[in-house]
Amino acid sequence: MEEKMSWAVSDAVNSKGFPADRSKTGGWIPAALILGIEICERLSTIGIAVNLVTYLTGTMHLPSSTSANIVTDFMGTSFLLCLLGGFLADSFLGRYRTIAIFAFIQTLGTAMLAISTKLPRLRPPPCRPGLPCEQADGLQMGILYLALYLVALGTGGLKSSVSGFGTDQFDDKDEKEKAQMAYFFYRFFLLISMGTLTAVTVLVYVQDEVGRSVAYGACSVAMFVAILVFLSGTRWYRYKKCMGSPIVHIMQVVAASIKKRSLEVPYDVGCLYEDGPEGSRIHHTDQFRCLDKAAIVTEGDFVKGGHNSAPNRWKLCLVTRVEEVKMMIRLLPIWATTIIFWTAYAQMITFSVEQASTMERSIGSFQIPAGSLTVFFVVAIMITLAAYDRFIMPSWKKWKGKPGFSNLQRIAIGLALSTLGMLAAAITERKRLSVAASVGRATTTLPVSVFLLIPQFFLVGSGEAFIYTGQLDFFITQSPKGMKTMSTGLFLTTLSLGFFLSSFLVSIVKKATGSGGTQGWLADHINYGRLDWFYGLLTILSLVNFALYLVCAAWYKPQNTKPTLQMEKIGNGSSMEDKV
Repeated sequence: MEEKMSWAVSDAVNSKGFPADRSKTGGWIPAALILGIEICERLSTIGIAVNLVTYLTGTMHLPSSTSANIVTDFMGTSFLLCLLGGFLADSFLGRYRTIAIFAFIQTLGTAMLAISTKLPRLRPPPCRPGLPCEQADGLQMGILYLALYLVALGTGGLKSSVSGFGTDQFDDKDEKEKAQMAYFFYRFFLLISMGTLTAVTVLVYVQDEVGRSVAYGACSVAMFVAILVFLSGTRWYRYKKCMGSPIVHIMQVVAASIKKRSLEVPYDVGCLYEDGPEGSRIHHTDQFRCLDKAAIVTEGDFVKGGHNSAPNRWKLCLVTRVEEVKMMIRLLPIWATTIIFWTAYAQMITFSVEQASTMERSIGSFQIPAGSLTVFFVVAIMITLAAYDRFIMPSWKKWKGKPGFSNLQRIAIGLALSTLGMLAAAITERKRLSVAASVGRATTTLPVSVFLLIPQFFLVGSGEAFIYTGQLDFFITQSPKGMKTMSTGLFLTTLSLGFFLSSFLVSIVKKATGSGGTQGWLADHINYGRLDWFYGLLTILSLVNFALYLVCAAWYKPQNTKPTLQMEKIGNGSSMEDKV
């Protein structure tokens, strides 16, 4: 009997609800089956996003700024919906069902997108010489929006569960499997990067040279096959039971503290309510003392009366639960000051692609698709991570005795690089506009090399390599153990809000600078605008934000917990979009 128990994973069950057998469930094979879903998701979402702006301007005949906002809203919604997917997975469905359901939704979205780009009635007629182009009507845009947001919904559900379900296949209490889990994140990142690279090269080329409907249809088929592969591993997976949503736990602390707002926190914090196991408790802190009121014991806090009865968690919370909420609050200043990076990132898949579409992109007889310029972005990420792993970390360890930069230092480096990236973008755009003015702004292809855009792609891409790994490391290691899914979702909302902030800035700048009959900085065609000034504005905002970040990073003090509560650290190789 003891031998059988040694093969059981303590906190996981198999597909039939029995304790998972270590020899028959989990490990590399089930994890690989799960990875197929994420690879196809990256292929679809990134393949759509990086080249969507050219379809909106060239085929649907929408203005430049409107097209950019549609792309950033699509990406922002994708990441924002990660919170919904995480809530459903934690509270009701579990990660397995969440992945299966949302993967099917994304399959439907890409299939509808393939149909909408194929049928002539779902797009406006081509432009005629000497006549204004006819923009897409409400029905045509409605079908396109429905397809895009089905993809966004699928992406949001998948991002919140895939990496977590992958790590569920390894037991972190077993030394051998814990080591395998670390390798899982590196391989996860590698495969995601390969999927992204394929999207910005092969898929974008197919969209431009063969047809978008073929490319999107291939994505739909690939995702459907990935779902079948994923379902084939059902009996080999390990499953973790739903533990309830951290959002509810936070709301309970806030509700209880509001109800007891008139009470005074006792001088002796030992009088506050705490009945959890000694080894899992979190030390009390003096910050945000108003929340301590949620742990004050008063009459009526227990369901049946008496201290041996179960407490009503909406009236009385454990000190540890209160401290968990405090830990999440401490993350917020860092969270807020990383949003602007993703606003800069958004320009790499919107206006930068539009810039590329007006520039000389030929290499001999081969014409580089405008959307494929983002390959330099992906390559920059991979080169930066390789250099960090092979050169920076060993050097830093010899000099400082630490294995690389801290998570807050990596975030700072990422913010600095993105600021330089926006400055490089402004300088490059000024050069492009001067050429356009000299040869005629109506010129379809300007005599200026598209490779001038490489510095901005490389700087922002290198910035992402630092900031993404730093953010993920920070939010996971500095969050309560029971709220890691919540903190990952919080991290992903910085991507979402960054894209939405980009849309907001574009709308504000267009309205503020386009008065008096002029189109302003963000004209319908970028050759007639001043995109360099918009990039300059983003440079200034990024610089101010960087200064604020340094203040917040200096203010932040990590919470000391009991040794048994030390947060397990997920390796720096976590997925770039698990982006996510």
